[in-house]
Amino acid sequence: MDSAELRKIGKSAKSASRGLATLSGTTRDKAIQNIADRLVSSKSEIVVANARDIEAGRDKGLSESVLDRLLLNDERIETMARDAVSVVSLPDPVGETIEMNTMPNGLEVSRRRVPLGVIGVIYESRPNVTVDISALCLKSGNAVILRGGSEAFYSNTVLADIIRGAIVDAGISKDAVQIIGSTDRKFVSEMLKMDEFIDLMIPRGGADLVARVAREASMPSITGGVGVCHTYIDESASLDMAVDIVFNAKVQRPSVCNALDTMLVHVSAAPDYLPKIATEFAQAGVEMRCDTRSMSILGHREDVKITPAAEEDWDTEHLSLTAGVKVVDSLDAALDHILDHGTGHSEAIVTEDNFSATRFLNEVDSSAVMVNASTRFNDGGQFGLGAEVAISTNKMHARGPMGLKELTSYKWIVLGDGHIRE
Repeated sequence: MDSAELRKIGKSAKSASRGLATLSGTTRDKAIQNIADRLVSSKSEIVVANARDIEAGRDKGLSESVLDRLLLNDERIETMARDAVSVVSLPDPVGETIEMNTMPNGLEVSRRRVPLGVIGVIYESRPNVTVDISALCLKSGNAVILRGGSEAFYSNTVLADIIRGAIVDAGISKDAVQIIGSTDRKFVSEMLKMDEFIDLMIPRGGADLVARVAREASMPSITGGVGVCHTYIDESASLDMAVDIVFNAKVQRPSVCNALDTMLVHVSAAPDYLPKIATEFAQAGVEMRCDTRSMSILGHREDVKITPAAEEDWDTEHLSLTAGVKVVDSLDAALDHILDHGTGHSEAIVTEDNFSATRFLNEVDSSAVMVNASTRFNDGGQFGLGAEVAISTNKMHARGPMGLKELTSYKWIVLGDGHIRE
């Protein structure tokens, strides 16, 4: 692959996007249903390709958390297919009239929802992103150019082939979904300069990737998404509820962006709560990186790994079975810590006090703020959006899980009857 071929991909995606935007919702839904069906019927082929990536990853010394994000098995493939089907059932956003007004002079003015055009996505590790984003882009009438990480090269390649074949059978150009067939990083830089073809760039990965896109992209981009996520255990919290919520937020899937990174515990709740959660964390193999006060409460325990927290731990998205633990004197202290160390992603409070809950909801400035619920719920599927292309911590264009409507813009529609401006 060379630079000329990359530009050819961009040009053909732009051309395909024009046709895609005018297709019926029924045709686009058929294409997505085809993708789901092909995923299920091609499970063995996908698993074989994924095994090559897993083997190569182990040889390279990738961490277990990265290998978990990379893994595809029968269950995860079936989940991808179900997620695609869930997108089919969502309302078609293309052509929706957002609002309509008749002006005093009789002009009818409305806004109509339209696709963005071509979405570029650069992502790491998670091959399910190939399917999720393709389905959402097709449903919202957008073409997509995908550039997955080298660690998932074989998985992404076979998934893209399945998707392209499935949409052709529905009458959609295969150029509506394209993948960069090279692991050479120079093509990332070139892709970030293709603003004549790509209308929006979305990075899905760690802080370094997000920062690179923010720095180099010549087109609009979603440059948030890194999650340093907190759960605060208030003095009024039900401790059993707090144990369940924190355990779920940390352990259910530790390698994703909405997993808990830091647990903040009110000083009055800490003596009873910390031993309870430590016992649960011990069973899951969670390392607790504790401040001085939480260390003194927990003392020396053989069943759980407890280490002193370093200052950088409060700013780390762990993506593994590691949790920062800090005792705070008040709700205000918890809010200050989140303000200083949060990334605007997902924050939760566990409390039985309505005043504390209201203050937390009003004063924490993140894409999703939760009361008595796990941060793991900050997810497009959980919020009723179907699959998501990303979770944005930006405040312009889109914030939080980005589903179908977040992949559209609008144009003004003006209907007159010989109107001229005086």
